[in-house]
Order: sequence, then structure tokens, then C-alpha cells
Amino acid sequence: MMTLTHARSAVRAGVLTAALAALLCTGATAVSVASDESPSAPPAAAAAAADVPAGVTAGVAVFDRQTGTFTEQVNTAAPFRSASVVKLLIALDVLWNRSPDALSAADRARIDTMLRGSDDTAASTFWSNNGSGAIIDRMVTRLGLTDTARPPATHPGFWGYTALSARDTVKIYRHLLDSAPAATRDYVLGDLRQSTRCATDGYDQHFGIAGFFNRPWAVKQGWSGFSSGGCTAPTTTAAQAAEAAGGPVGAQARTSADADAVDLSRPALHTTGVVGAGDRSIVAVFTLHPSGTSYGKAYTDIGRLTRSLNVPGASRPAGTWVGTWGSGVRVRTQATTTSGAITTLPAGVEVLVGCQKRGQQVSQPPYANDWWAHLPQYGGYMTNIYLSVPENQVPGVPVC
Repeated sequence: MMTLTHARSAVRAGVLTAALAALLCTGATAVSVASDESPSAPPAAAAAAADVPAGVTAGVAVFDRQTGTFTEQVNTAAPFRSASVVKLLIALDVLWNRSPDALSAADRARIDTMLRGSDDTAASTFWSNNGSGAIIDRMVTRLGLTDTARPPATHPGFWGYTALSARDTVKIYRHLLDSAPAATRDYVLGDLRQSTRCATDGYDQHFGIAGFFNRPWAVKQGWSGFSSGGCTAPTTTAAQAAEAAGGPVGAQARTSADADAVDLSRPALHTTGVVGAGDRSIVAVFTLHPSGTSYGKAYTDIGRLTRSLNVPGASRPAGTWVGTWGSGVRVRTQATTTSGAITTLPAGVEVLVGCQKRGQQVSQPPYANDWWAHLPQYGGYMTNIYLSVPENQVPGVPVC
């Protein structure tokens, strides 16, 4: 029986055939680098300063509501295109001077799916019906935002091109937590606490805060400029490309002039929300990645940045972070290829392995592996054959 070290070499050479890929995933990509970082250390030891990965442009703010101070600040005033984080402002505008109970059933359903599943169609409906960029103008005045601006005049329908900074995002959450009517606070945060792993467009949205801290948390994430996000097979339709940018199909293409103030071209991935008992910490992490960066790479990089932060009140899951390789790799309910599929991993993403156990043997002669890793953040198992480790077992990880 060959070990995974030899198997991986053969994969690079094309020896691993399509039979194994069909069994467990849709294809193979280059092997990613495994990480031996442990997230189980206390926050103070794990987060002396924000660790911004090479090549990533970041804006970071962490606010401790208990002390009224920032514990992390990196480029806090820098404006980023908001992607779906702007849906917070869209929802608050709908609810301004209106109780959630006063919403029509249709509008309530739209807000629910927009905040939980980051639904783009719902956001576009509110954007069109409520004045488009005027929504942003109103919310800037109401909340005293300083770095937030409506999309450029060349792209009025692209709500995802709204300019937003980390410090303004903290203001949005502080308003929601401390100033908004209790009914609005509970309704919006209730939806954010029910964030679905897979967004309505097929992207895995449990990166950053949702992927690297234990509950309780409430999150609103954003992504733009990627072609595939993990939960479903890649699609390349014009509609998906437009939705990923945060705007309607048929709108103008991006221009270099638009990018002068806010970068509209590089892939963007943002994680924002509240963390800890009593919603103690507000976290806002905005990131831009080099052109061509895959979703799995960006997902891993924003994860490493987020878990490096000093977030008071946050609880971090125990386990070992390990790189993966392959695309379409499934997480299953049990350590067998016939058990139910929970989700599909973004290609090349780093995962937290809590423990490992023997299960169904996965083989393509002469290669075989019967070890499976339990992924606590996903609540399921993946075969170790797609983990970037030198042997069939992950070194140092206990047996389940």
C-alpha cells in the first residue's frame, strides 16, 4: 500500500485517474500548503497584531464594546467596494422608523433571505424600489458615516460598488446594537445569527468570523470577483458574474476611471459581524486579493488574518489547520463515500481538523487511504486523501 506522499506525486503526474475524482470530487488542482498553526491558544497569545497575508490589502477594525476601545486597527478609513456588506444598510433603510412587524410578508421574506443567504435578487429589488444610491445617502446622514459613498455614477445599479470602510462598518453595528429600536436590533441580528453556510449564489460564506470563532456570532459577509465559491459546481453565466459584482445583468463593464477611488477590479472578500457573549466585540475585516486569486486561497487568507486578531470575548475552536487540494471535495455526514454530503469545500481551502478516524477505504490502485478527518466547523468528515499532509494520517491529530 502506497502512502499519500507517493500518491500526491502521482497526482501531479496525472496517474490518479478520473475514477477517484468521480467518487469524491469533481477534479484536482495543485496541492496547497498545510499550516501547523493551532487556534487553541488564548486570544492574547494568538493576536499580538493583525497578520495580513502577503499580497493582501486589508482594512481591519475590532471594537471591544465592554471597554469602548479598539483592539485592532489597520487602514480603518480605507474605502473598499462593499460587495454584500452593504446589505446591512439596505435592510436598515427599509426598517428606518418602521417596526419589522409592519413589513409586508414579501419584504420580510426578502430581508430574511438577503441577510441569511446574502440573496442578490432581494437586494436588487430593495435597491431599485427605494431610490438606489439615495439609500446610501440617507444612511450616511443617519449614522454619521464618514467613508461611505454611493456607487460611481457609471454604475448606479451596482449596489456592491458602494464604498465602505472598516471603521464605518463598526459604526453600523454600534448603531444596530446600541441605538436602533430593540425590535429592529433583534430582527436584524437574528437573521445574521442564522447565516447559512451556502449563500443563495452557491458561495460558502462561513469564512472569517464564522469559520474561525465559535458561536455566538452574527455575520454579514461580502465577496466579489470570483468565479466559483465552493458549495456548488462552478458556473460562468453572465447573471452570476453580475451578481458577484453586486449589480444587474447588462450593466456597463468596469472602467479604470471607476477604480481611482475604490478598487473595483481585484477580488474582494470581507467578513463583518459581532462575536462573543453579549455581542462583546464588533469585527470588520475588508480584503482585496491579487487578480486571479482563487476563492479557496482568499478564503484561507482572510481566515488566517481573522484568527490572528485580538477579539475580546471570542472563543476559538480547538484543532489543527491543514491545507487541502482538489476541487469539489465533499464533506460527508460519516466517514464513507456513500453517506450524505453536507457541502463541498472551496478548492484548496484550509480546514480545521479536530480528530481523525478510520472509515471506508478510498483507493485507486496502487494508492489507498482509509483515514477520514472530522471537520468541526462543518460538522462532518472528509477523506484524508485530499489533505496536504505527507502520510495517510495527520500528524499530531488525535483519533476520534
